[in-house]
Amino acid sequence: MSNILLIFICLLAGTALQRLKAFPKNTAVVLNQYVLYIALPAMALFYIPKIQLRYELLFPAAVAWISFGMAFVFFHFLGKRLGWSNKLTGCLILTAGLGNTSFVGIPVIQALYGSEGLETLIVVDLPGTFVVLSTVGILVANSYAHTKNSASLLKKMFSFPPLIAFLFGLLLALFKVDFPEPLSETFKMLAATISPIALLSVGYQLKFQKDSKHYPYLILGLMFQLIFVPLVIFMVYYGVFHLNDTATKVCIIEAAMAPMITAAILANTHGLKPQLSNMMVGFGIPISFVTIGLWYLLIEYIM
Repeated sequence: MSNILLIFICLLAGTALQRLKAFPKNTAVVLNQYVLYIALPAMALFYIPKIQLRYELLFPAAVAWISFGMAFVFFHFLGKRLGWSNKLTGCLILTAGLGNTSFVGIPVIQALYGSEGLETLIVVDLPGTFVVLSTVGILVANSYAHTKNSASLLKKMFSFPPLIAFLFGLLLALFKVDFPEPLSETFKMLAATISPIALLSVGYQLKFQKDSKHYPYLILGLMFQLIFVPLVIFMVYYGVFHLNDTATKVCIIEAAMAPMITAAILANTHGLKPQLSNMMVGFGIPISFVTIGLWYLLIEYIM
């Protein structure tokens, strides 16, 4: 219950901060940078070395790759058929193809499935969502924004802090080595700051616009991400592979998360329909609390 309260309190607090002049306009950027450069790498360095590498981890790691692959195929060909601009297509691929598996995912999964769920979440999030964002996500953003500087592209990929931390943690996991306990516990405490800081950032960015030409694309993008993607993961993981453990449930819930804030930021910095990308996040997060609840009830009833 406390984790659910954390979500709403931090979201409301973040929304309230919008009205205070003491907080500069780039408050959300600073909070996001903290999460990206400090908290998420710390989480990777705490959890990844402790993971026992095995075949079953491919399933949670594949969630984001499946989601992004479907988004690319769906919106690329739909955009071609309907004559969309490259910026619109690129925006929807990024924002509907990547879920908020960490910023919102962590408190939600912790509330629903506890520490066992977090062990699966870290695999969904780091080798999944953040590696997708820092590799093919950057490729898509540059491609649809017509940026073709390959040297700059490679630099962006391999200087992305969560990716660096993940690769280092993976190396430790391969050799079955972990950090000394005091350092590991420090990483754990830093990782614990992700939820409140990220949720404050989310609340600070929540903006609702009554009149916008983007509403049809917003509805399409959110239906794809909040309904279609988790449905596919459910059908493949449970229906085809007959998986019904806690890790599978976490994979389905993670697939149903709202648009990833960092993906929206990536779209914004490349000029890929910033207004629409912000709407995907602003509307997607509160709506996702309803759809995630429905998915949770469904999978607990069936599985």
